[in-house]
This record gives sequence, C-alpha cells and structure tokens, in this order.
Amino acid sequence: MIGAGFMGAAHSQAWRTAPRVFALPRDVELTVVAGRDAGRTAAAAARWGWAESTVDWRNAVARDDIDVVDVCTPGDTHAEIAIAALRAGKHVLCEKPLANSVVEAEAMAAAAEDSPARAMVGFTYRRVPAVTLARDLVADGAIGELRQARAVYLQDWLADENAPHTWRLDKAISGSGALGDIGAHIIDAVQFVSGQRVDAVSGLLRTFVTERPAGSGRAPVTVDDAAVFTGTLSGGGIATFEASRVATGRKNALRFELSGSAGAIAFDLERLNELELYRAADGPTAGFRRILATEPEHPYVAAWWPPGHGLGYEHGFSHQVKDLVEAIDGGHRPRPSFADGLQVQRVLAAVEQSAGHGSAWVPVPA
Repeated sequence: MIGAGFMGAAHSQAWRTAPRVFALPRDVELTVVAGRDAGRTAAAAARWGWAESTVDWRNAVARDDIDVVDVCTPGDTHAEIAIAALRAGKHVLCEKPLANSVVEAEAMAAAAEDSPARAMVGFTYRRVPAVTLARDLVADGAIGELRQARAVYLQDWLADENAPHTWRLDKAISGSGALGDIGAHIIDAVQFVSGQRVDAVSGLLRTFVTERPAGSGRAPVTVDDAAVFTGTLSGGGIATFEASRVATGRKNALRFELSGSAGAIAFDLERLNELELYRAADGPTAGFRRILATEPEHPYVAAWWPPGHGLGYEHGFSHQVKDLVEAIDGGHRPRPSFADGLQVQRVLAAVEQSAGHGSAWVPVPA
C-alpha cells in the first residue's frame, strides 16, 4: 500500500478484515506500506498490521513478492504510481478521483487496458449494501423511466475560515477541491445506480476563503470550496449535483434521489443502512417506505451480522477488497475500472471548463 494517511487506515482495516469475513479465493498478506516519513510510516505499519514499512515506493512496487499495489496517496502521484505498478505486472487499486487531469486518467486507463493485471478505482460508496441494492432495484424497473436525479455531498470541515491549510487546498497536489474530492463520488453514485452517464454539464465553482493559516503565516487556497452543476443523462433525464466542504453543520452528507415514471428511490449516507422507495402503483396508500438493508438477501450482508444489526463506513472498503480479490482470482476486470474512473474525470473536467466560461453547457466525451 502506498500512502499512510486517512485512506491508508481505511484500506488497511479492509485488507485485514475482508479475508476473515468473506471466504476469499486467495490469501491476503499485508506485506509493505510506503509513506513519505519513515517514522510515521513505521508507526502506521505497526498499528495497522503491515509486516514492513518503507519510504521508497518504487522499490516496493518492483518487489517480486508483491501482487497488488493499493494507491492511497494525493492525486498528483496517482498516475505515476499506478502506471509503474501496472507495467510491473501488479494489480492496482487506486483511490478516487482517478487522477488530477483527463490526460493523466487517459494514460492510466490505457496502461490498465494494455496490462494483463487488474485495475480498480476506489469509488467505495458503490459497495454500501443499500446503494448496491438501489442499483439492483432501478435495473429491475422499480422506478420506471428515470426522469430526474438529485445528488449532494455536503461537509463543513472548511466552514471555519481559520481552518488550517492542507494539501487538499493546493490544486497542484489535489487537482480540485470539493468538485473532485467529494463531487466525484456523487457523479459515480448517480451513474452507477441509474445505469446512465452524465453527457453534458453546466457548472459553477466558488472559493469563499482564498487563504488559510499555514505555519506562521497564511497560504493561498487554489481550489473550489463548493461546486454546483446541472447535467443531462444519456437516457434523456436531467440531474443536479452539489458538492461543498463549507456546508455548515453537515459532516458527511452524501444523498441522492432518483425520480422515475413509476416511482423514486433515495439514499442518505448518514443513514447508510436505509433506503427509501416510493412506488406510484400503490395508489392512495403510496408513500416512501424505509427498506432496512441488513437482510442476508441484500448485497454483501450475508457475511456479516443478523438482520437489523447495521454496518458502518468501514464496511464498504472490505466489500471493495472482496470484489477485487475475486476479480483477480476469476480473471475478469473489476468495476469500477480505470475506464470508469476516466469517464468521471471527464465529467469533472467539463464542470471546471463550464465554470470558467460563464456556466456554458459543455458536452462530456463518451
């Protein structure tokens, strides 16, 4: 695993837990974690159960005893690490968004296509059981023809203008702000659940706090604090998206609602074991009803706890490990693929282009 921060912790927990919960077809060994600071990386390895630590990711990728490389670094390093790993014949799991630009994402997708190894991008919320169940219900016709999609992802960790500067506020490292960091998730969620792609957008980006405390001074903020955009869907519907890291009072509020000709379906990450479903055919007794997605028949759930015993944020990462290992063993390409990640990257780029041109409509290349 390359990267020993927040996502490194989440991924480590998943690599350690998934083989103990699911009957995986391959054994998993947590061999080496790479980071920038030797002391902190060694401490992370000891805490998370990795056998070794290093500050030389290139050496780690080249090792003969490494089969999978998990990329949990800032976006400006994704392309270099993932392409090097694929060319070395390693399977790759890469955090989202796939890259910092369409050009980088295209190179990564091409490397994945040319490699016999498997590559997956980490849109983990796909693997929340309720979200996968929503996808299945929509595919089965539960809401009829999709007309509208509404999706928001709201956080407030930057609402305080004196919140400290981090790498996530530097465009050269992160690629974008709320748009790429959390907006990428709702783009993928709507496309995954609907089975359609966003094919044109009109966007607006805003940075409310242009500099933040850094060391003894202040550093410029070069990314957006909030992004709002509308889009058209390939099936003829319309969509609205909002991503904000300054939404006061909202901690991790990813929500979406899809409305169709025969019903609607809604999800809220802060109530992640629940799904709301409305069926117009119920007539005068119609209303949104709660589905508690904890039954063994629901995606991923059978391996965990009895019905009604909810799962949490970390479980989606374990499901990601399960699906990747099974794809590697089965010889098929996992989803979301790097090609899927590239498509989301193209949506992000189109939103940014639109915002820079007075919110003009911009088509998203297929």
